[in-house]
Amino acid sequence: MTQSFQLLLFGLMAAAGNLLGGWLVSRSPETDRGRLKYILGFGAGFMLAAVVLEMIPESFEQAGGGATAIWLLAGYLIIQLFEHTIAPHFHFGEETHTEEMHRHGVAVTAVVALAIHAFFDGVTIASGLLVNLRLGLLLFLAVLIHKVPEGFTVASIMMSAGKTGRTAITATLLISIATLAGIFCVVIVERALIVALPLSAGATLYIAASDLIPEINREGGWKASLSIFAGVALFYLTHLLLHAIGG
Repeated sequence: MTQSFQLLLFGLMAAAGNLLGGWLVSRSPETDRGRLKYILGFGAGFMLAAVVLEMIPESFEQAGGGATAIWLLAGYLIIQLFEHTIAPHFHFGEETHTEEMHRHGVAVTAVVALAIHAFFDGVTIASGLLVNLRLGLLLFLAVLIHKVPEGFTVASIMMSAGKTGRTAITATLLISIATLAGIFCVVIVERALIVALPLSAGATLYIAASDLIPEINREGGWKASLSIFAGVALFYLTHLLLHAIGG
């Protein structure tokens, strides 16, 4: 399997996760989403472990210290800028405040913020895979786990703003395209890989620690909290297994 085919396959699978989440919401707005917080928690733990155990060490190994730290911080702040400065009413999770969505017109800006978020998902997948298959597979799994909840979020924002199911699906499709765009940008400018990996590490850290985990804590419950630890544990086991297989 060539690297180009792997990138295409991983990108399409991640995009499909977005579309699945959006379809579930648009098909039935009353769908029981009680398990969503466990998926979010599991994904947050997996992503957090991926950043700390793989992305940050690999970034410093490739590029050294000072510049890498700056790009890590920049990646973190870019997501903060788009999600909570440009779209200050955005939160990662099902949007239910319909009146607020109409009054502030935040649906479009929230979807734009999520598109930036999804773009960095694509950057994460591509920058990992271009380093080596093991890192690419780990980061792909980290992204894939939260793709269905991401699709839920986009579609629920649009439905809460009074849009139709078709519009919700269209918004989810735009998020999917943003993921693919992130992959293609890294491939086209492969020389920027030394920047893309720490930049995406900072963005992924924000998504895990500042988007997903606070959402879990807001929902509450020890089971949801344990799902974060389960995600970390699964990443670590997968990390060890792939290291053993790869020698």
